[in-house]
Amino acid sequence: MIRATLALAATLAFAILQSHGQSAQPVVLRTSDLSLRLQAGPAQPRLLAFAGPDRAQWKNAAFEVLPAAVEIEGRSVPLRWRHVPARDANSQRRVSFVYESTQPHIRIEWRWQARAPFGALEHTITVQNLSAHEFWLPMIDSLALEIAQHSAIPLTNFYVEKGADTPSAQGTHFETINDGYSWRGHSTTYAFPRKGESREVIPAEIVFDPGHAQSGWFAGIEFSGRTRIALTRSGLTLSSRLGLDPEPGPFRTRLAPGESFSTPTAFLGAFLGGPDGAGNQLRPWIRSVLGNPITWRDSHYPLVVNNSWGSGVAVDEALALRMIDESSDLGMEMFHLDAGWFRNVGDWVADSKKFPHGLSAIADAAHARGLRFGLWTDWTQAALSTEPGALNVHDPVVRDWLVTDMAADWKPEEYKGQTIDIGVPAAHEWASHELESIVTGNHLDMLEHDGYLVAQGCVREDHPHAPPNRSSMRIVKDWASEFVIADNSTDVSYHAVRSYYILYEQLRRDHPSLLFEICNDGGRMVDFGSAAHGDYFSITDTYDPLSNRRAFYDASYLLPPPMLETYVEKWQARDLPGFLYMLRSGMMGWLSIMQDTSSWSAEERQAAKFAIELYKARLRPLIRDAHLYHVGSRPDGVHWDGTEYIDSARAHGVLYAFRGSVLDQSEHVFTLAGLEPTRFYKLHFQDRSSPEITQSGAQLMKTGLNVHLAEPYSSELVFLDAAKTQN
Repeated sequence: MIRATLALAATLAFAILQSHGQSAQPVVLRTSDLSLRLQAGPAQPRLLAFAGPDRAQWKNAAFEVLPAAVEIEGRSVPLRWRHVPARDANSQRRVSFVYESTQPHIRIEWRWQARAPFGALEHTITVQNLSAHEFWLPMIDSLALEIAQHSAIPLTNFYVEKGADTPSAQGTHFETINDGYSWRGHSTTYAFPRKGESREVIPAEIVFDPGHAQSGWFAGIEFSGRTRIALTRSGLTLSSRLGLDPEPGPFRTRLAPGESFSTPTAFLGAFLGGPDGAGNQLRPWIRSVLGNPITWRDSHYPLVVNNSWGSGVAVDEALALRMIDESSDLGMEMFHLDAGWFRNVGDWVADSKKFPHGLSAIADAAHARGLRFGLWTDWTQAALSTEPGALNVHDPVVRDWLVTDMAADWKPEEYKGQTIDIGVPAAHEWASHELESIVTGNHLDMLEHDGYLVAQGCVREDHPHAPPNRSSMRIVKDWASEFVIADNSTDVSYHAVRSYYILYEQLRRDHPSLLFEICNDGGRMVDFGSAAHGDYFSITDTYDPLSNRRAFYDASYLLPPPMLETYVEKWQARDLPGFLYMLRSGMMGWLSIMQDTSSWSAEERQAAKFAIELYKARLRPLIRDAHLYHVGSRPDGVHWDGTEYIDSARAHGVLYAFRGSVLDQSEHVFTLAGLEPTRFYKLHFQDRSSPEITQSGAQLMKTGLNVHLAEPYSSELVFLDAAKTQN
């Protein structure tokens, strides 16, 4: 009955289109991995179908739903859309269809583009107010799919949680999509995990047939604001909606005459080989399309970093200079000064008692030792400093920028305050000058932003975003910050995120080699929009070996490994293998050490120097350029787990193998992936846990590779190199 109803609805919709005139001929836009068939109807456009690398085709029954009305001065004004072919664009890299409504005069561009010759295609809808009236625009999804399945076989939905705060016990989800399946994945500017509630996701879905080829499609959102993905199945119809989160709602956004609104860009791709196959297409695409080319051309990326947070906010000039010397001696590449250097929250000037010569002297000392200098900030936080230029919550100007008024007796934390709404033009302008001052005045090579940076919810009625419905508004406290949750939350985050992007794009233009770390209390803002405006993420705020490996395991399905930073905090290692286990758990992506390296024993120090050199010489090129395969189970600290990198062009790779706590599991067989079956590989065990052997790719992918480790909480690096013949 449901299927018959859907078919009737599609037939009626097509009849309505035909009654308004003839649809244009379909056009095709493609990359080497995906092709789309697109059509401009008389009153609405449509994605007809898409096909993947195996030429399997997914037919889409969904017509693009253009807004039926806007609100002007409290009245609902209906819109009548017509296609304007003269404004369309059609090339090998871009297809756009343009529609207009004359009363009021509004233009919509419905655009698909290919920014790389391979991988995904991107979709954006832009609305322009060409009228003389301000109006309120309702919700528009970024991407709507209604896929007709050929059979009732179950599919799989794969998605990944953010590592926010601490990775959960699950992290990655493989859910069976049967009739009646319904899932919503949410992402915001600051993940706020709560017991008993679903955790936020990195905003992407991977849908595939779990059969032999594991073919399917993936879709995601390139935005750091409040977004959602909804995936449901009814009979043979699989529906997905991606875009801004309509809840709490109803969503609406204001457009003044001459202004534009663009939906968050969505991407769509197709693949073979399950989640690892999707990831090995998606990650290079992110590097090529979203990544900063200057960063990726740097052969030292990802860097080896020494971070001061091992000493917390107690850092001072003497400690910083000592850490710089330690960093240089150990072969590290950047000294990162974390929280604790500033006078007060909201007053981002060096504490003269801690740093009598200022931070520029610390930067110069780092540069003199061949190191880069990075700095922690939480630059949208206001507090109580009365110094000139500081963000004081009781200053009338600053108070108007805050997302809510603070009580007279409110107190900040040591490095947490209250967030301003940078979507406000005056606050944006202040932030622009403040960021430039921080970067240039302190001679920075890297800028880290932390905390609740981008607002998502605000009580103000005179900001660019929609005013809140106060009857349903609530305020939630976390640390010193107050979070506003109201029907305007998504619109608040939309404006604030756009401001954040503009600020960082300007910093990129003015300082092309400046690196950006996206922290947000460890993995609370990991998304594809941030990936387009930053260089790497802190992916967890818990730093033990298990948490580091879990966070990396999860995020590495979707994001390039060089962008995934884990902090190596001091861990109670009982011996040298345990010390290496700790280091290696944080060196599968961007490597940051966060402990007092001067306390290491001579043996540990020597082992660390060798491990860092090995990372730079042999592991980093693989982390940058190789395909990645999750060849072990998600880490649980009890059993074995492992990750494989393989550069097929150079026939070179590595297996990171980790043994858990179980006493009677001294051996484990890893089934490798991505190898050439007929090629032989020489296997070198870095710690000499086994002698060198040579095996064929077919053996390693079918029978597997046996790794032996004598002690729990130990590890091994097994390097693979092409060999001419078997021994």
